[in-house]
Amino acid sequence: MSYDLAVWHGEQPSDEAGAVFDELYDRYFDSEDVIIEPSPHIEAYVEALVERYPDDVAGSPWASPPVIDEASGPIVYLLMSYSRAEEVSEYAAALAREHGLVCYDPQAETLRV
Repeated sequence: MSYDLAVWHGEQPSDEAGAVFDELYDRYFDSEDVIIEPSPHIEAYVEALVERYPDDVAGSPWASPPVIDEASGPIVYLLMSYSRAEEVSEYAAALAREHGLVCYDPQAETLRV
């Protein structure tokens, strides 16, 4: 079981964050035709995230390492082990704010601010 967060580069939605997430997910993850490299903003975010929580060591909190493989264009979909979700998701959301990114919790269907 995993706990998921979506982090993207773009305008902070005032409402309908779920619709924005759905559109980004469909565009960047459901299309098997084209592989899209992560944007520089997302790449920098993932690098900072795995610096704190490495994805290549035993006991990694990531359910689907390497984390950068879960990034496409302006979005990364983070899958973390449920046992470490509280700790890692809090850091991931705070780091997203520091990087000027949007952090969305698809389980709760709400922005993490």
